[in-house]
Amino acid sequence: MTIIILTWNGVDYTRNCLESIKVHTRLGEQTQVMVVDNGSTDGTLRYLRQLDWITMIENGRNLGFVKGNNIGIQAAPPENDILLLNNDTLVQQDDWLEEMQRVAYSAEDVGIVGCRMVLGDGRLLHAGAYMPQHNFWGQQIGSLEKDVNQYALDREVTAVTGACFYIKRAVIQAIGPLNEAFFSYFEDTDYCFQAAKAGFRTMCAGNVTIVHYENVSTQLNRVSFSKLFRKSQKTFRKQWEHELMTRFETAVFWQSAVGNPSGYAVSARETLLQLDALNVDVRLAYLYGTDWMDTQRDDHRLAAMRQRPKDLNLPQVVYASGDLFCKNSGRYRIGYTMLEVDGIPEDWILQANELDEVWVPSIFNKQTFLDSGLKVPIHVMPLGVNPNFYNPKIRPYRPTDRFTFLAVFEWGERKGAETLLRAYHRAFSQKDDVLLLAKVINTDGGVNVQKEIKALNLPENGPPVAIMYNQDLPTHQMGSLYRSADCLVAPSRGEGWGMPHIEAMACGLPIIATDWSAPTDFMNETIAYPLRVAKLIPAVAKCPYYEGFRWAEPDEDHLVHLLRHVYENREEAAEKGRRASAEVLNKWTWRHAAEKIRTRLMELES
Repeated sequence: MTIIILTWNGVDYTRNCLESIKVHTRLGEQTQVMVVDNGSTDGTLRYLRQLDWITMIENGRNLGFVKGNNIGIQAAPPENDILLLNNDTLVQQDDWLEEMQRVAYSAEDVGIVGCRMVLGDGRLLHAGAYMPQHNFWGQQIGSLEKDVNQYALDREVTAVTGACFYIKRAVIQAIGPLNEAFFSYFEDTDYCFQAAKAGFRTMCAGNVTIVHYENVSTQLNRVSFSKLFRKSQKTFRKQWEHELMTRFETAVFWQSAVGNPSGYAVSARETLLQLDALNVDVRLAYLYGTDWMDTQRDDHRLAAMRQRPKDLNLPQVVYASGDLFCKNSGRYRIGYTMLEVDGIPEDWILQANELDEVWVPSIFNKQTFLDSGLKVPIHVMPLGVNPNFYNPKIRPYRPTDRFTFLAVFEWGERKGAETLLRAYHRAFSQKDDVLLLAKVINTDGGVNVQKEIKALNLPENGPPVAIMYNQDLPTHQMGSLYRSADCLVAPSRGEGWGMPHIEAMACGLPIIATDWSAPTDFMNETIAYPLRVAKLIPAVAKCPYYEGFRWAEPDEDHLVHLLRHVYENREEAAEKGRRASAEVLNKWTWRHAAEKIRTRLMELES
């Protein structure tokens, strides 16, 4: 293994980088450090010449990132793997290189490995990269997110940054060194794409995090970043645009919201991004008006989907409540929806029967549609969870050492808040080392939550309850909230899917949840604590969709028992959480969901 560090001034950064490598890396015959200098004039050469544990190459002038590194690659022992590392990085963990190598040799077809990177202020900078095809302005995944250890699982990605770039020798033998059509920038993505064409995958090592100060050389040497970037962008686009634009294997016209924080919009975003990764050409349209009216929280891939022509000859999916199926005007019309009660409104069924087929996320929803008179074919297309944000490695921020039950819900009859609060106060007293943390959303202002709680006449000396009221957490931080608790409690009366349920399970939490409606697809006694249903009762809520239908009344006595049982049997509960996480991450991710949709689209195309 040869670690190659390219320098062009920035002696203080170089010193810190090399010292961090020496402290955290097993150096010797198997691992060498080579520094290639591109004509530094600030004392860098004087410092480097004093080091007897590095190999040094002096180019005498700035040859650029690509040629400078290629000189190092050519000078390295011909059997060695190569790791390109920027001089404005800091290594902070002892096993960083071993972890990079583990991922590199986890499969024969892995060829390039990068890692997580954070800025000097601790914000996440990089966890892989992708190339949007509407502007060819490469994007770093996770950039500027608060770092809660998201993207901590090993993942296949489109590309990784050249700031930490592990190349297996087999890749160099297959495609050669970096492409010298580039001076700096875009060469890393180009190399990952070339490797992919030769049959090698690019991975991001989730267990490795390096500090990267970013663009130090251009800043210190007063080089125009924009000029270099745009020149390389033009070169990249000329080489790859046609291939990237023709990569798609099937297509779909998708109509929904993607920008707002509603359940449909969040799940649409996740599904569409995975479809894009599976080479599905998505044509995206806003369901409630023109595209610009949707909340613009896109990443660039969604923006590219919006800009593609809306082709009615493609299968068209309307992903929304069933009363909007009438907006589907495609050649082949698909309605995709869900509902939390034991039947489907008549107008939904009338509109659904005018379509070619219906998709629903659960067996429960399939049965309610069939029972309500659906005549067209129906397919179960499950939703999922994002393993990058929801897994046991996410960093918790526990508010207390007390055993913490977490509830995440929008205040209303369906979520059973009053049942939860009554049962919690029956199960525990002030003497118990316990906390109920409730993340409550009440954005429409239609309910006075304080008044609702007061009407329950709960004991004044009861166990503690903390309420996070109308606090909107970014999606990438929600996993940290789950990980800060010991058990999720969800005594809801009905779920179209149950997103908090499956997200908490992915994070490794045991959950207590009503054993009814959609969550029964992914929840059972081996990985959760199903809450008994006392009876089915008329659905009482402001939503007109519920009129005439029933939902489940959770058994409050059983909830009291389960709360107490989990509290007193913590290791049993934790083991259920571990099993739940393994099952969800293995079977119920957005990638699994998108693969099923892609398969159906391919069937329709054939």
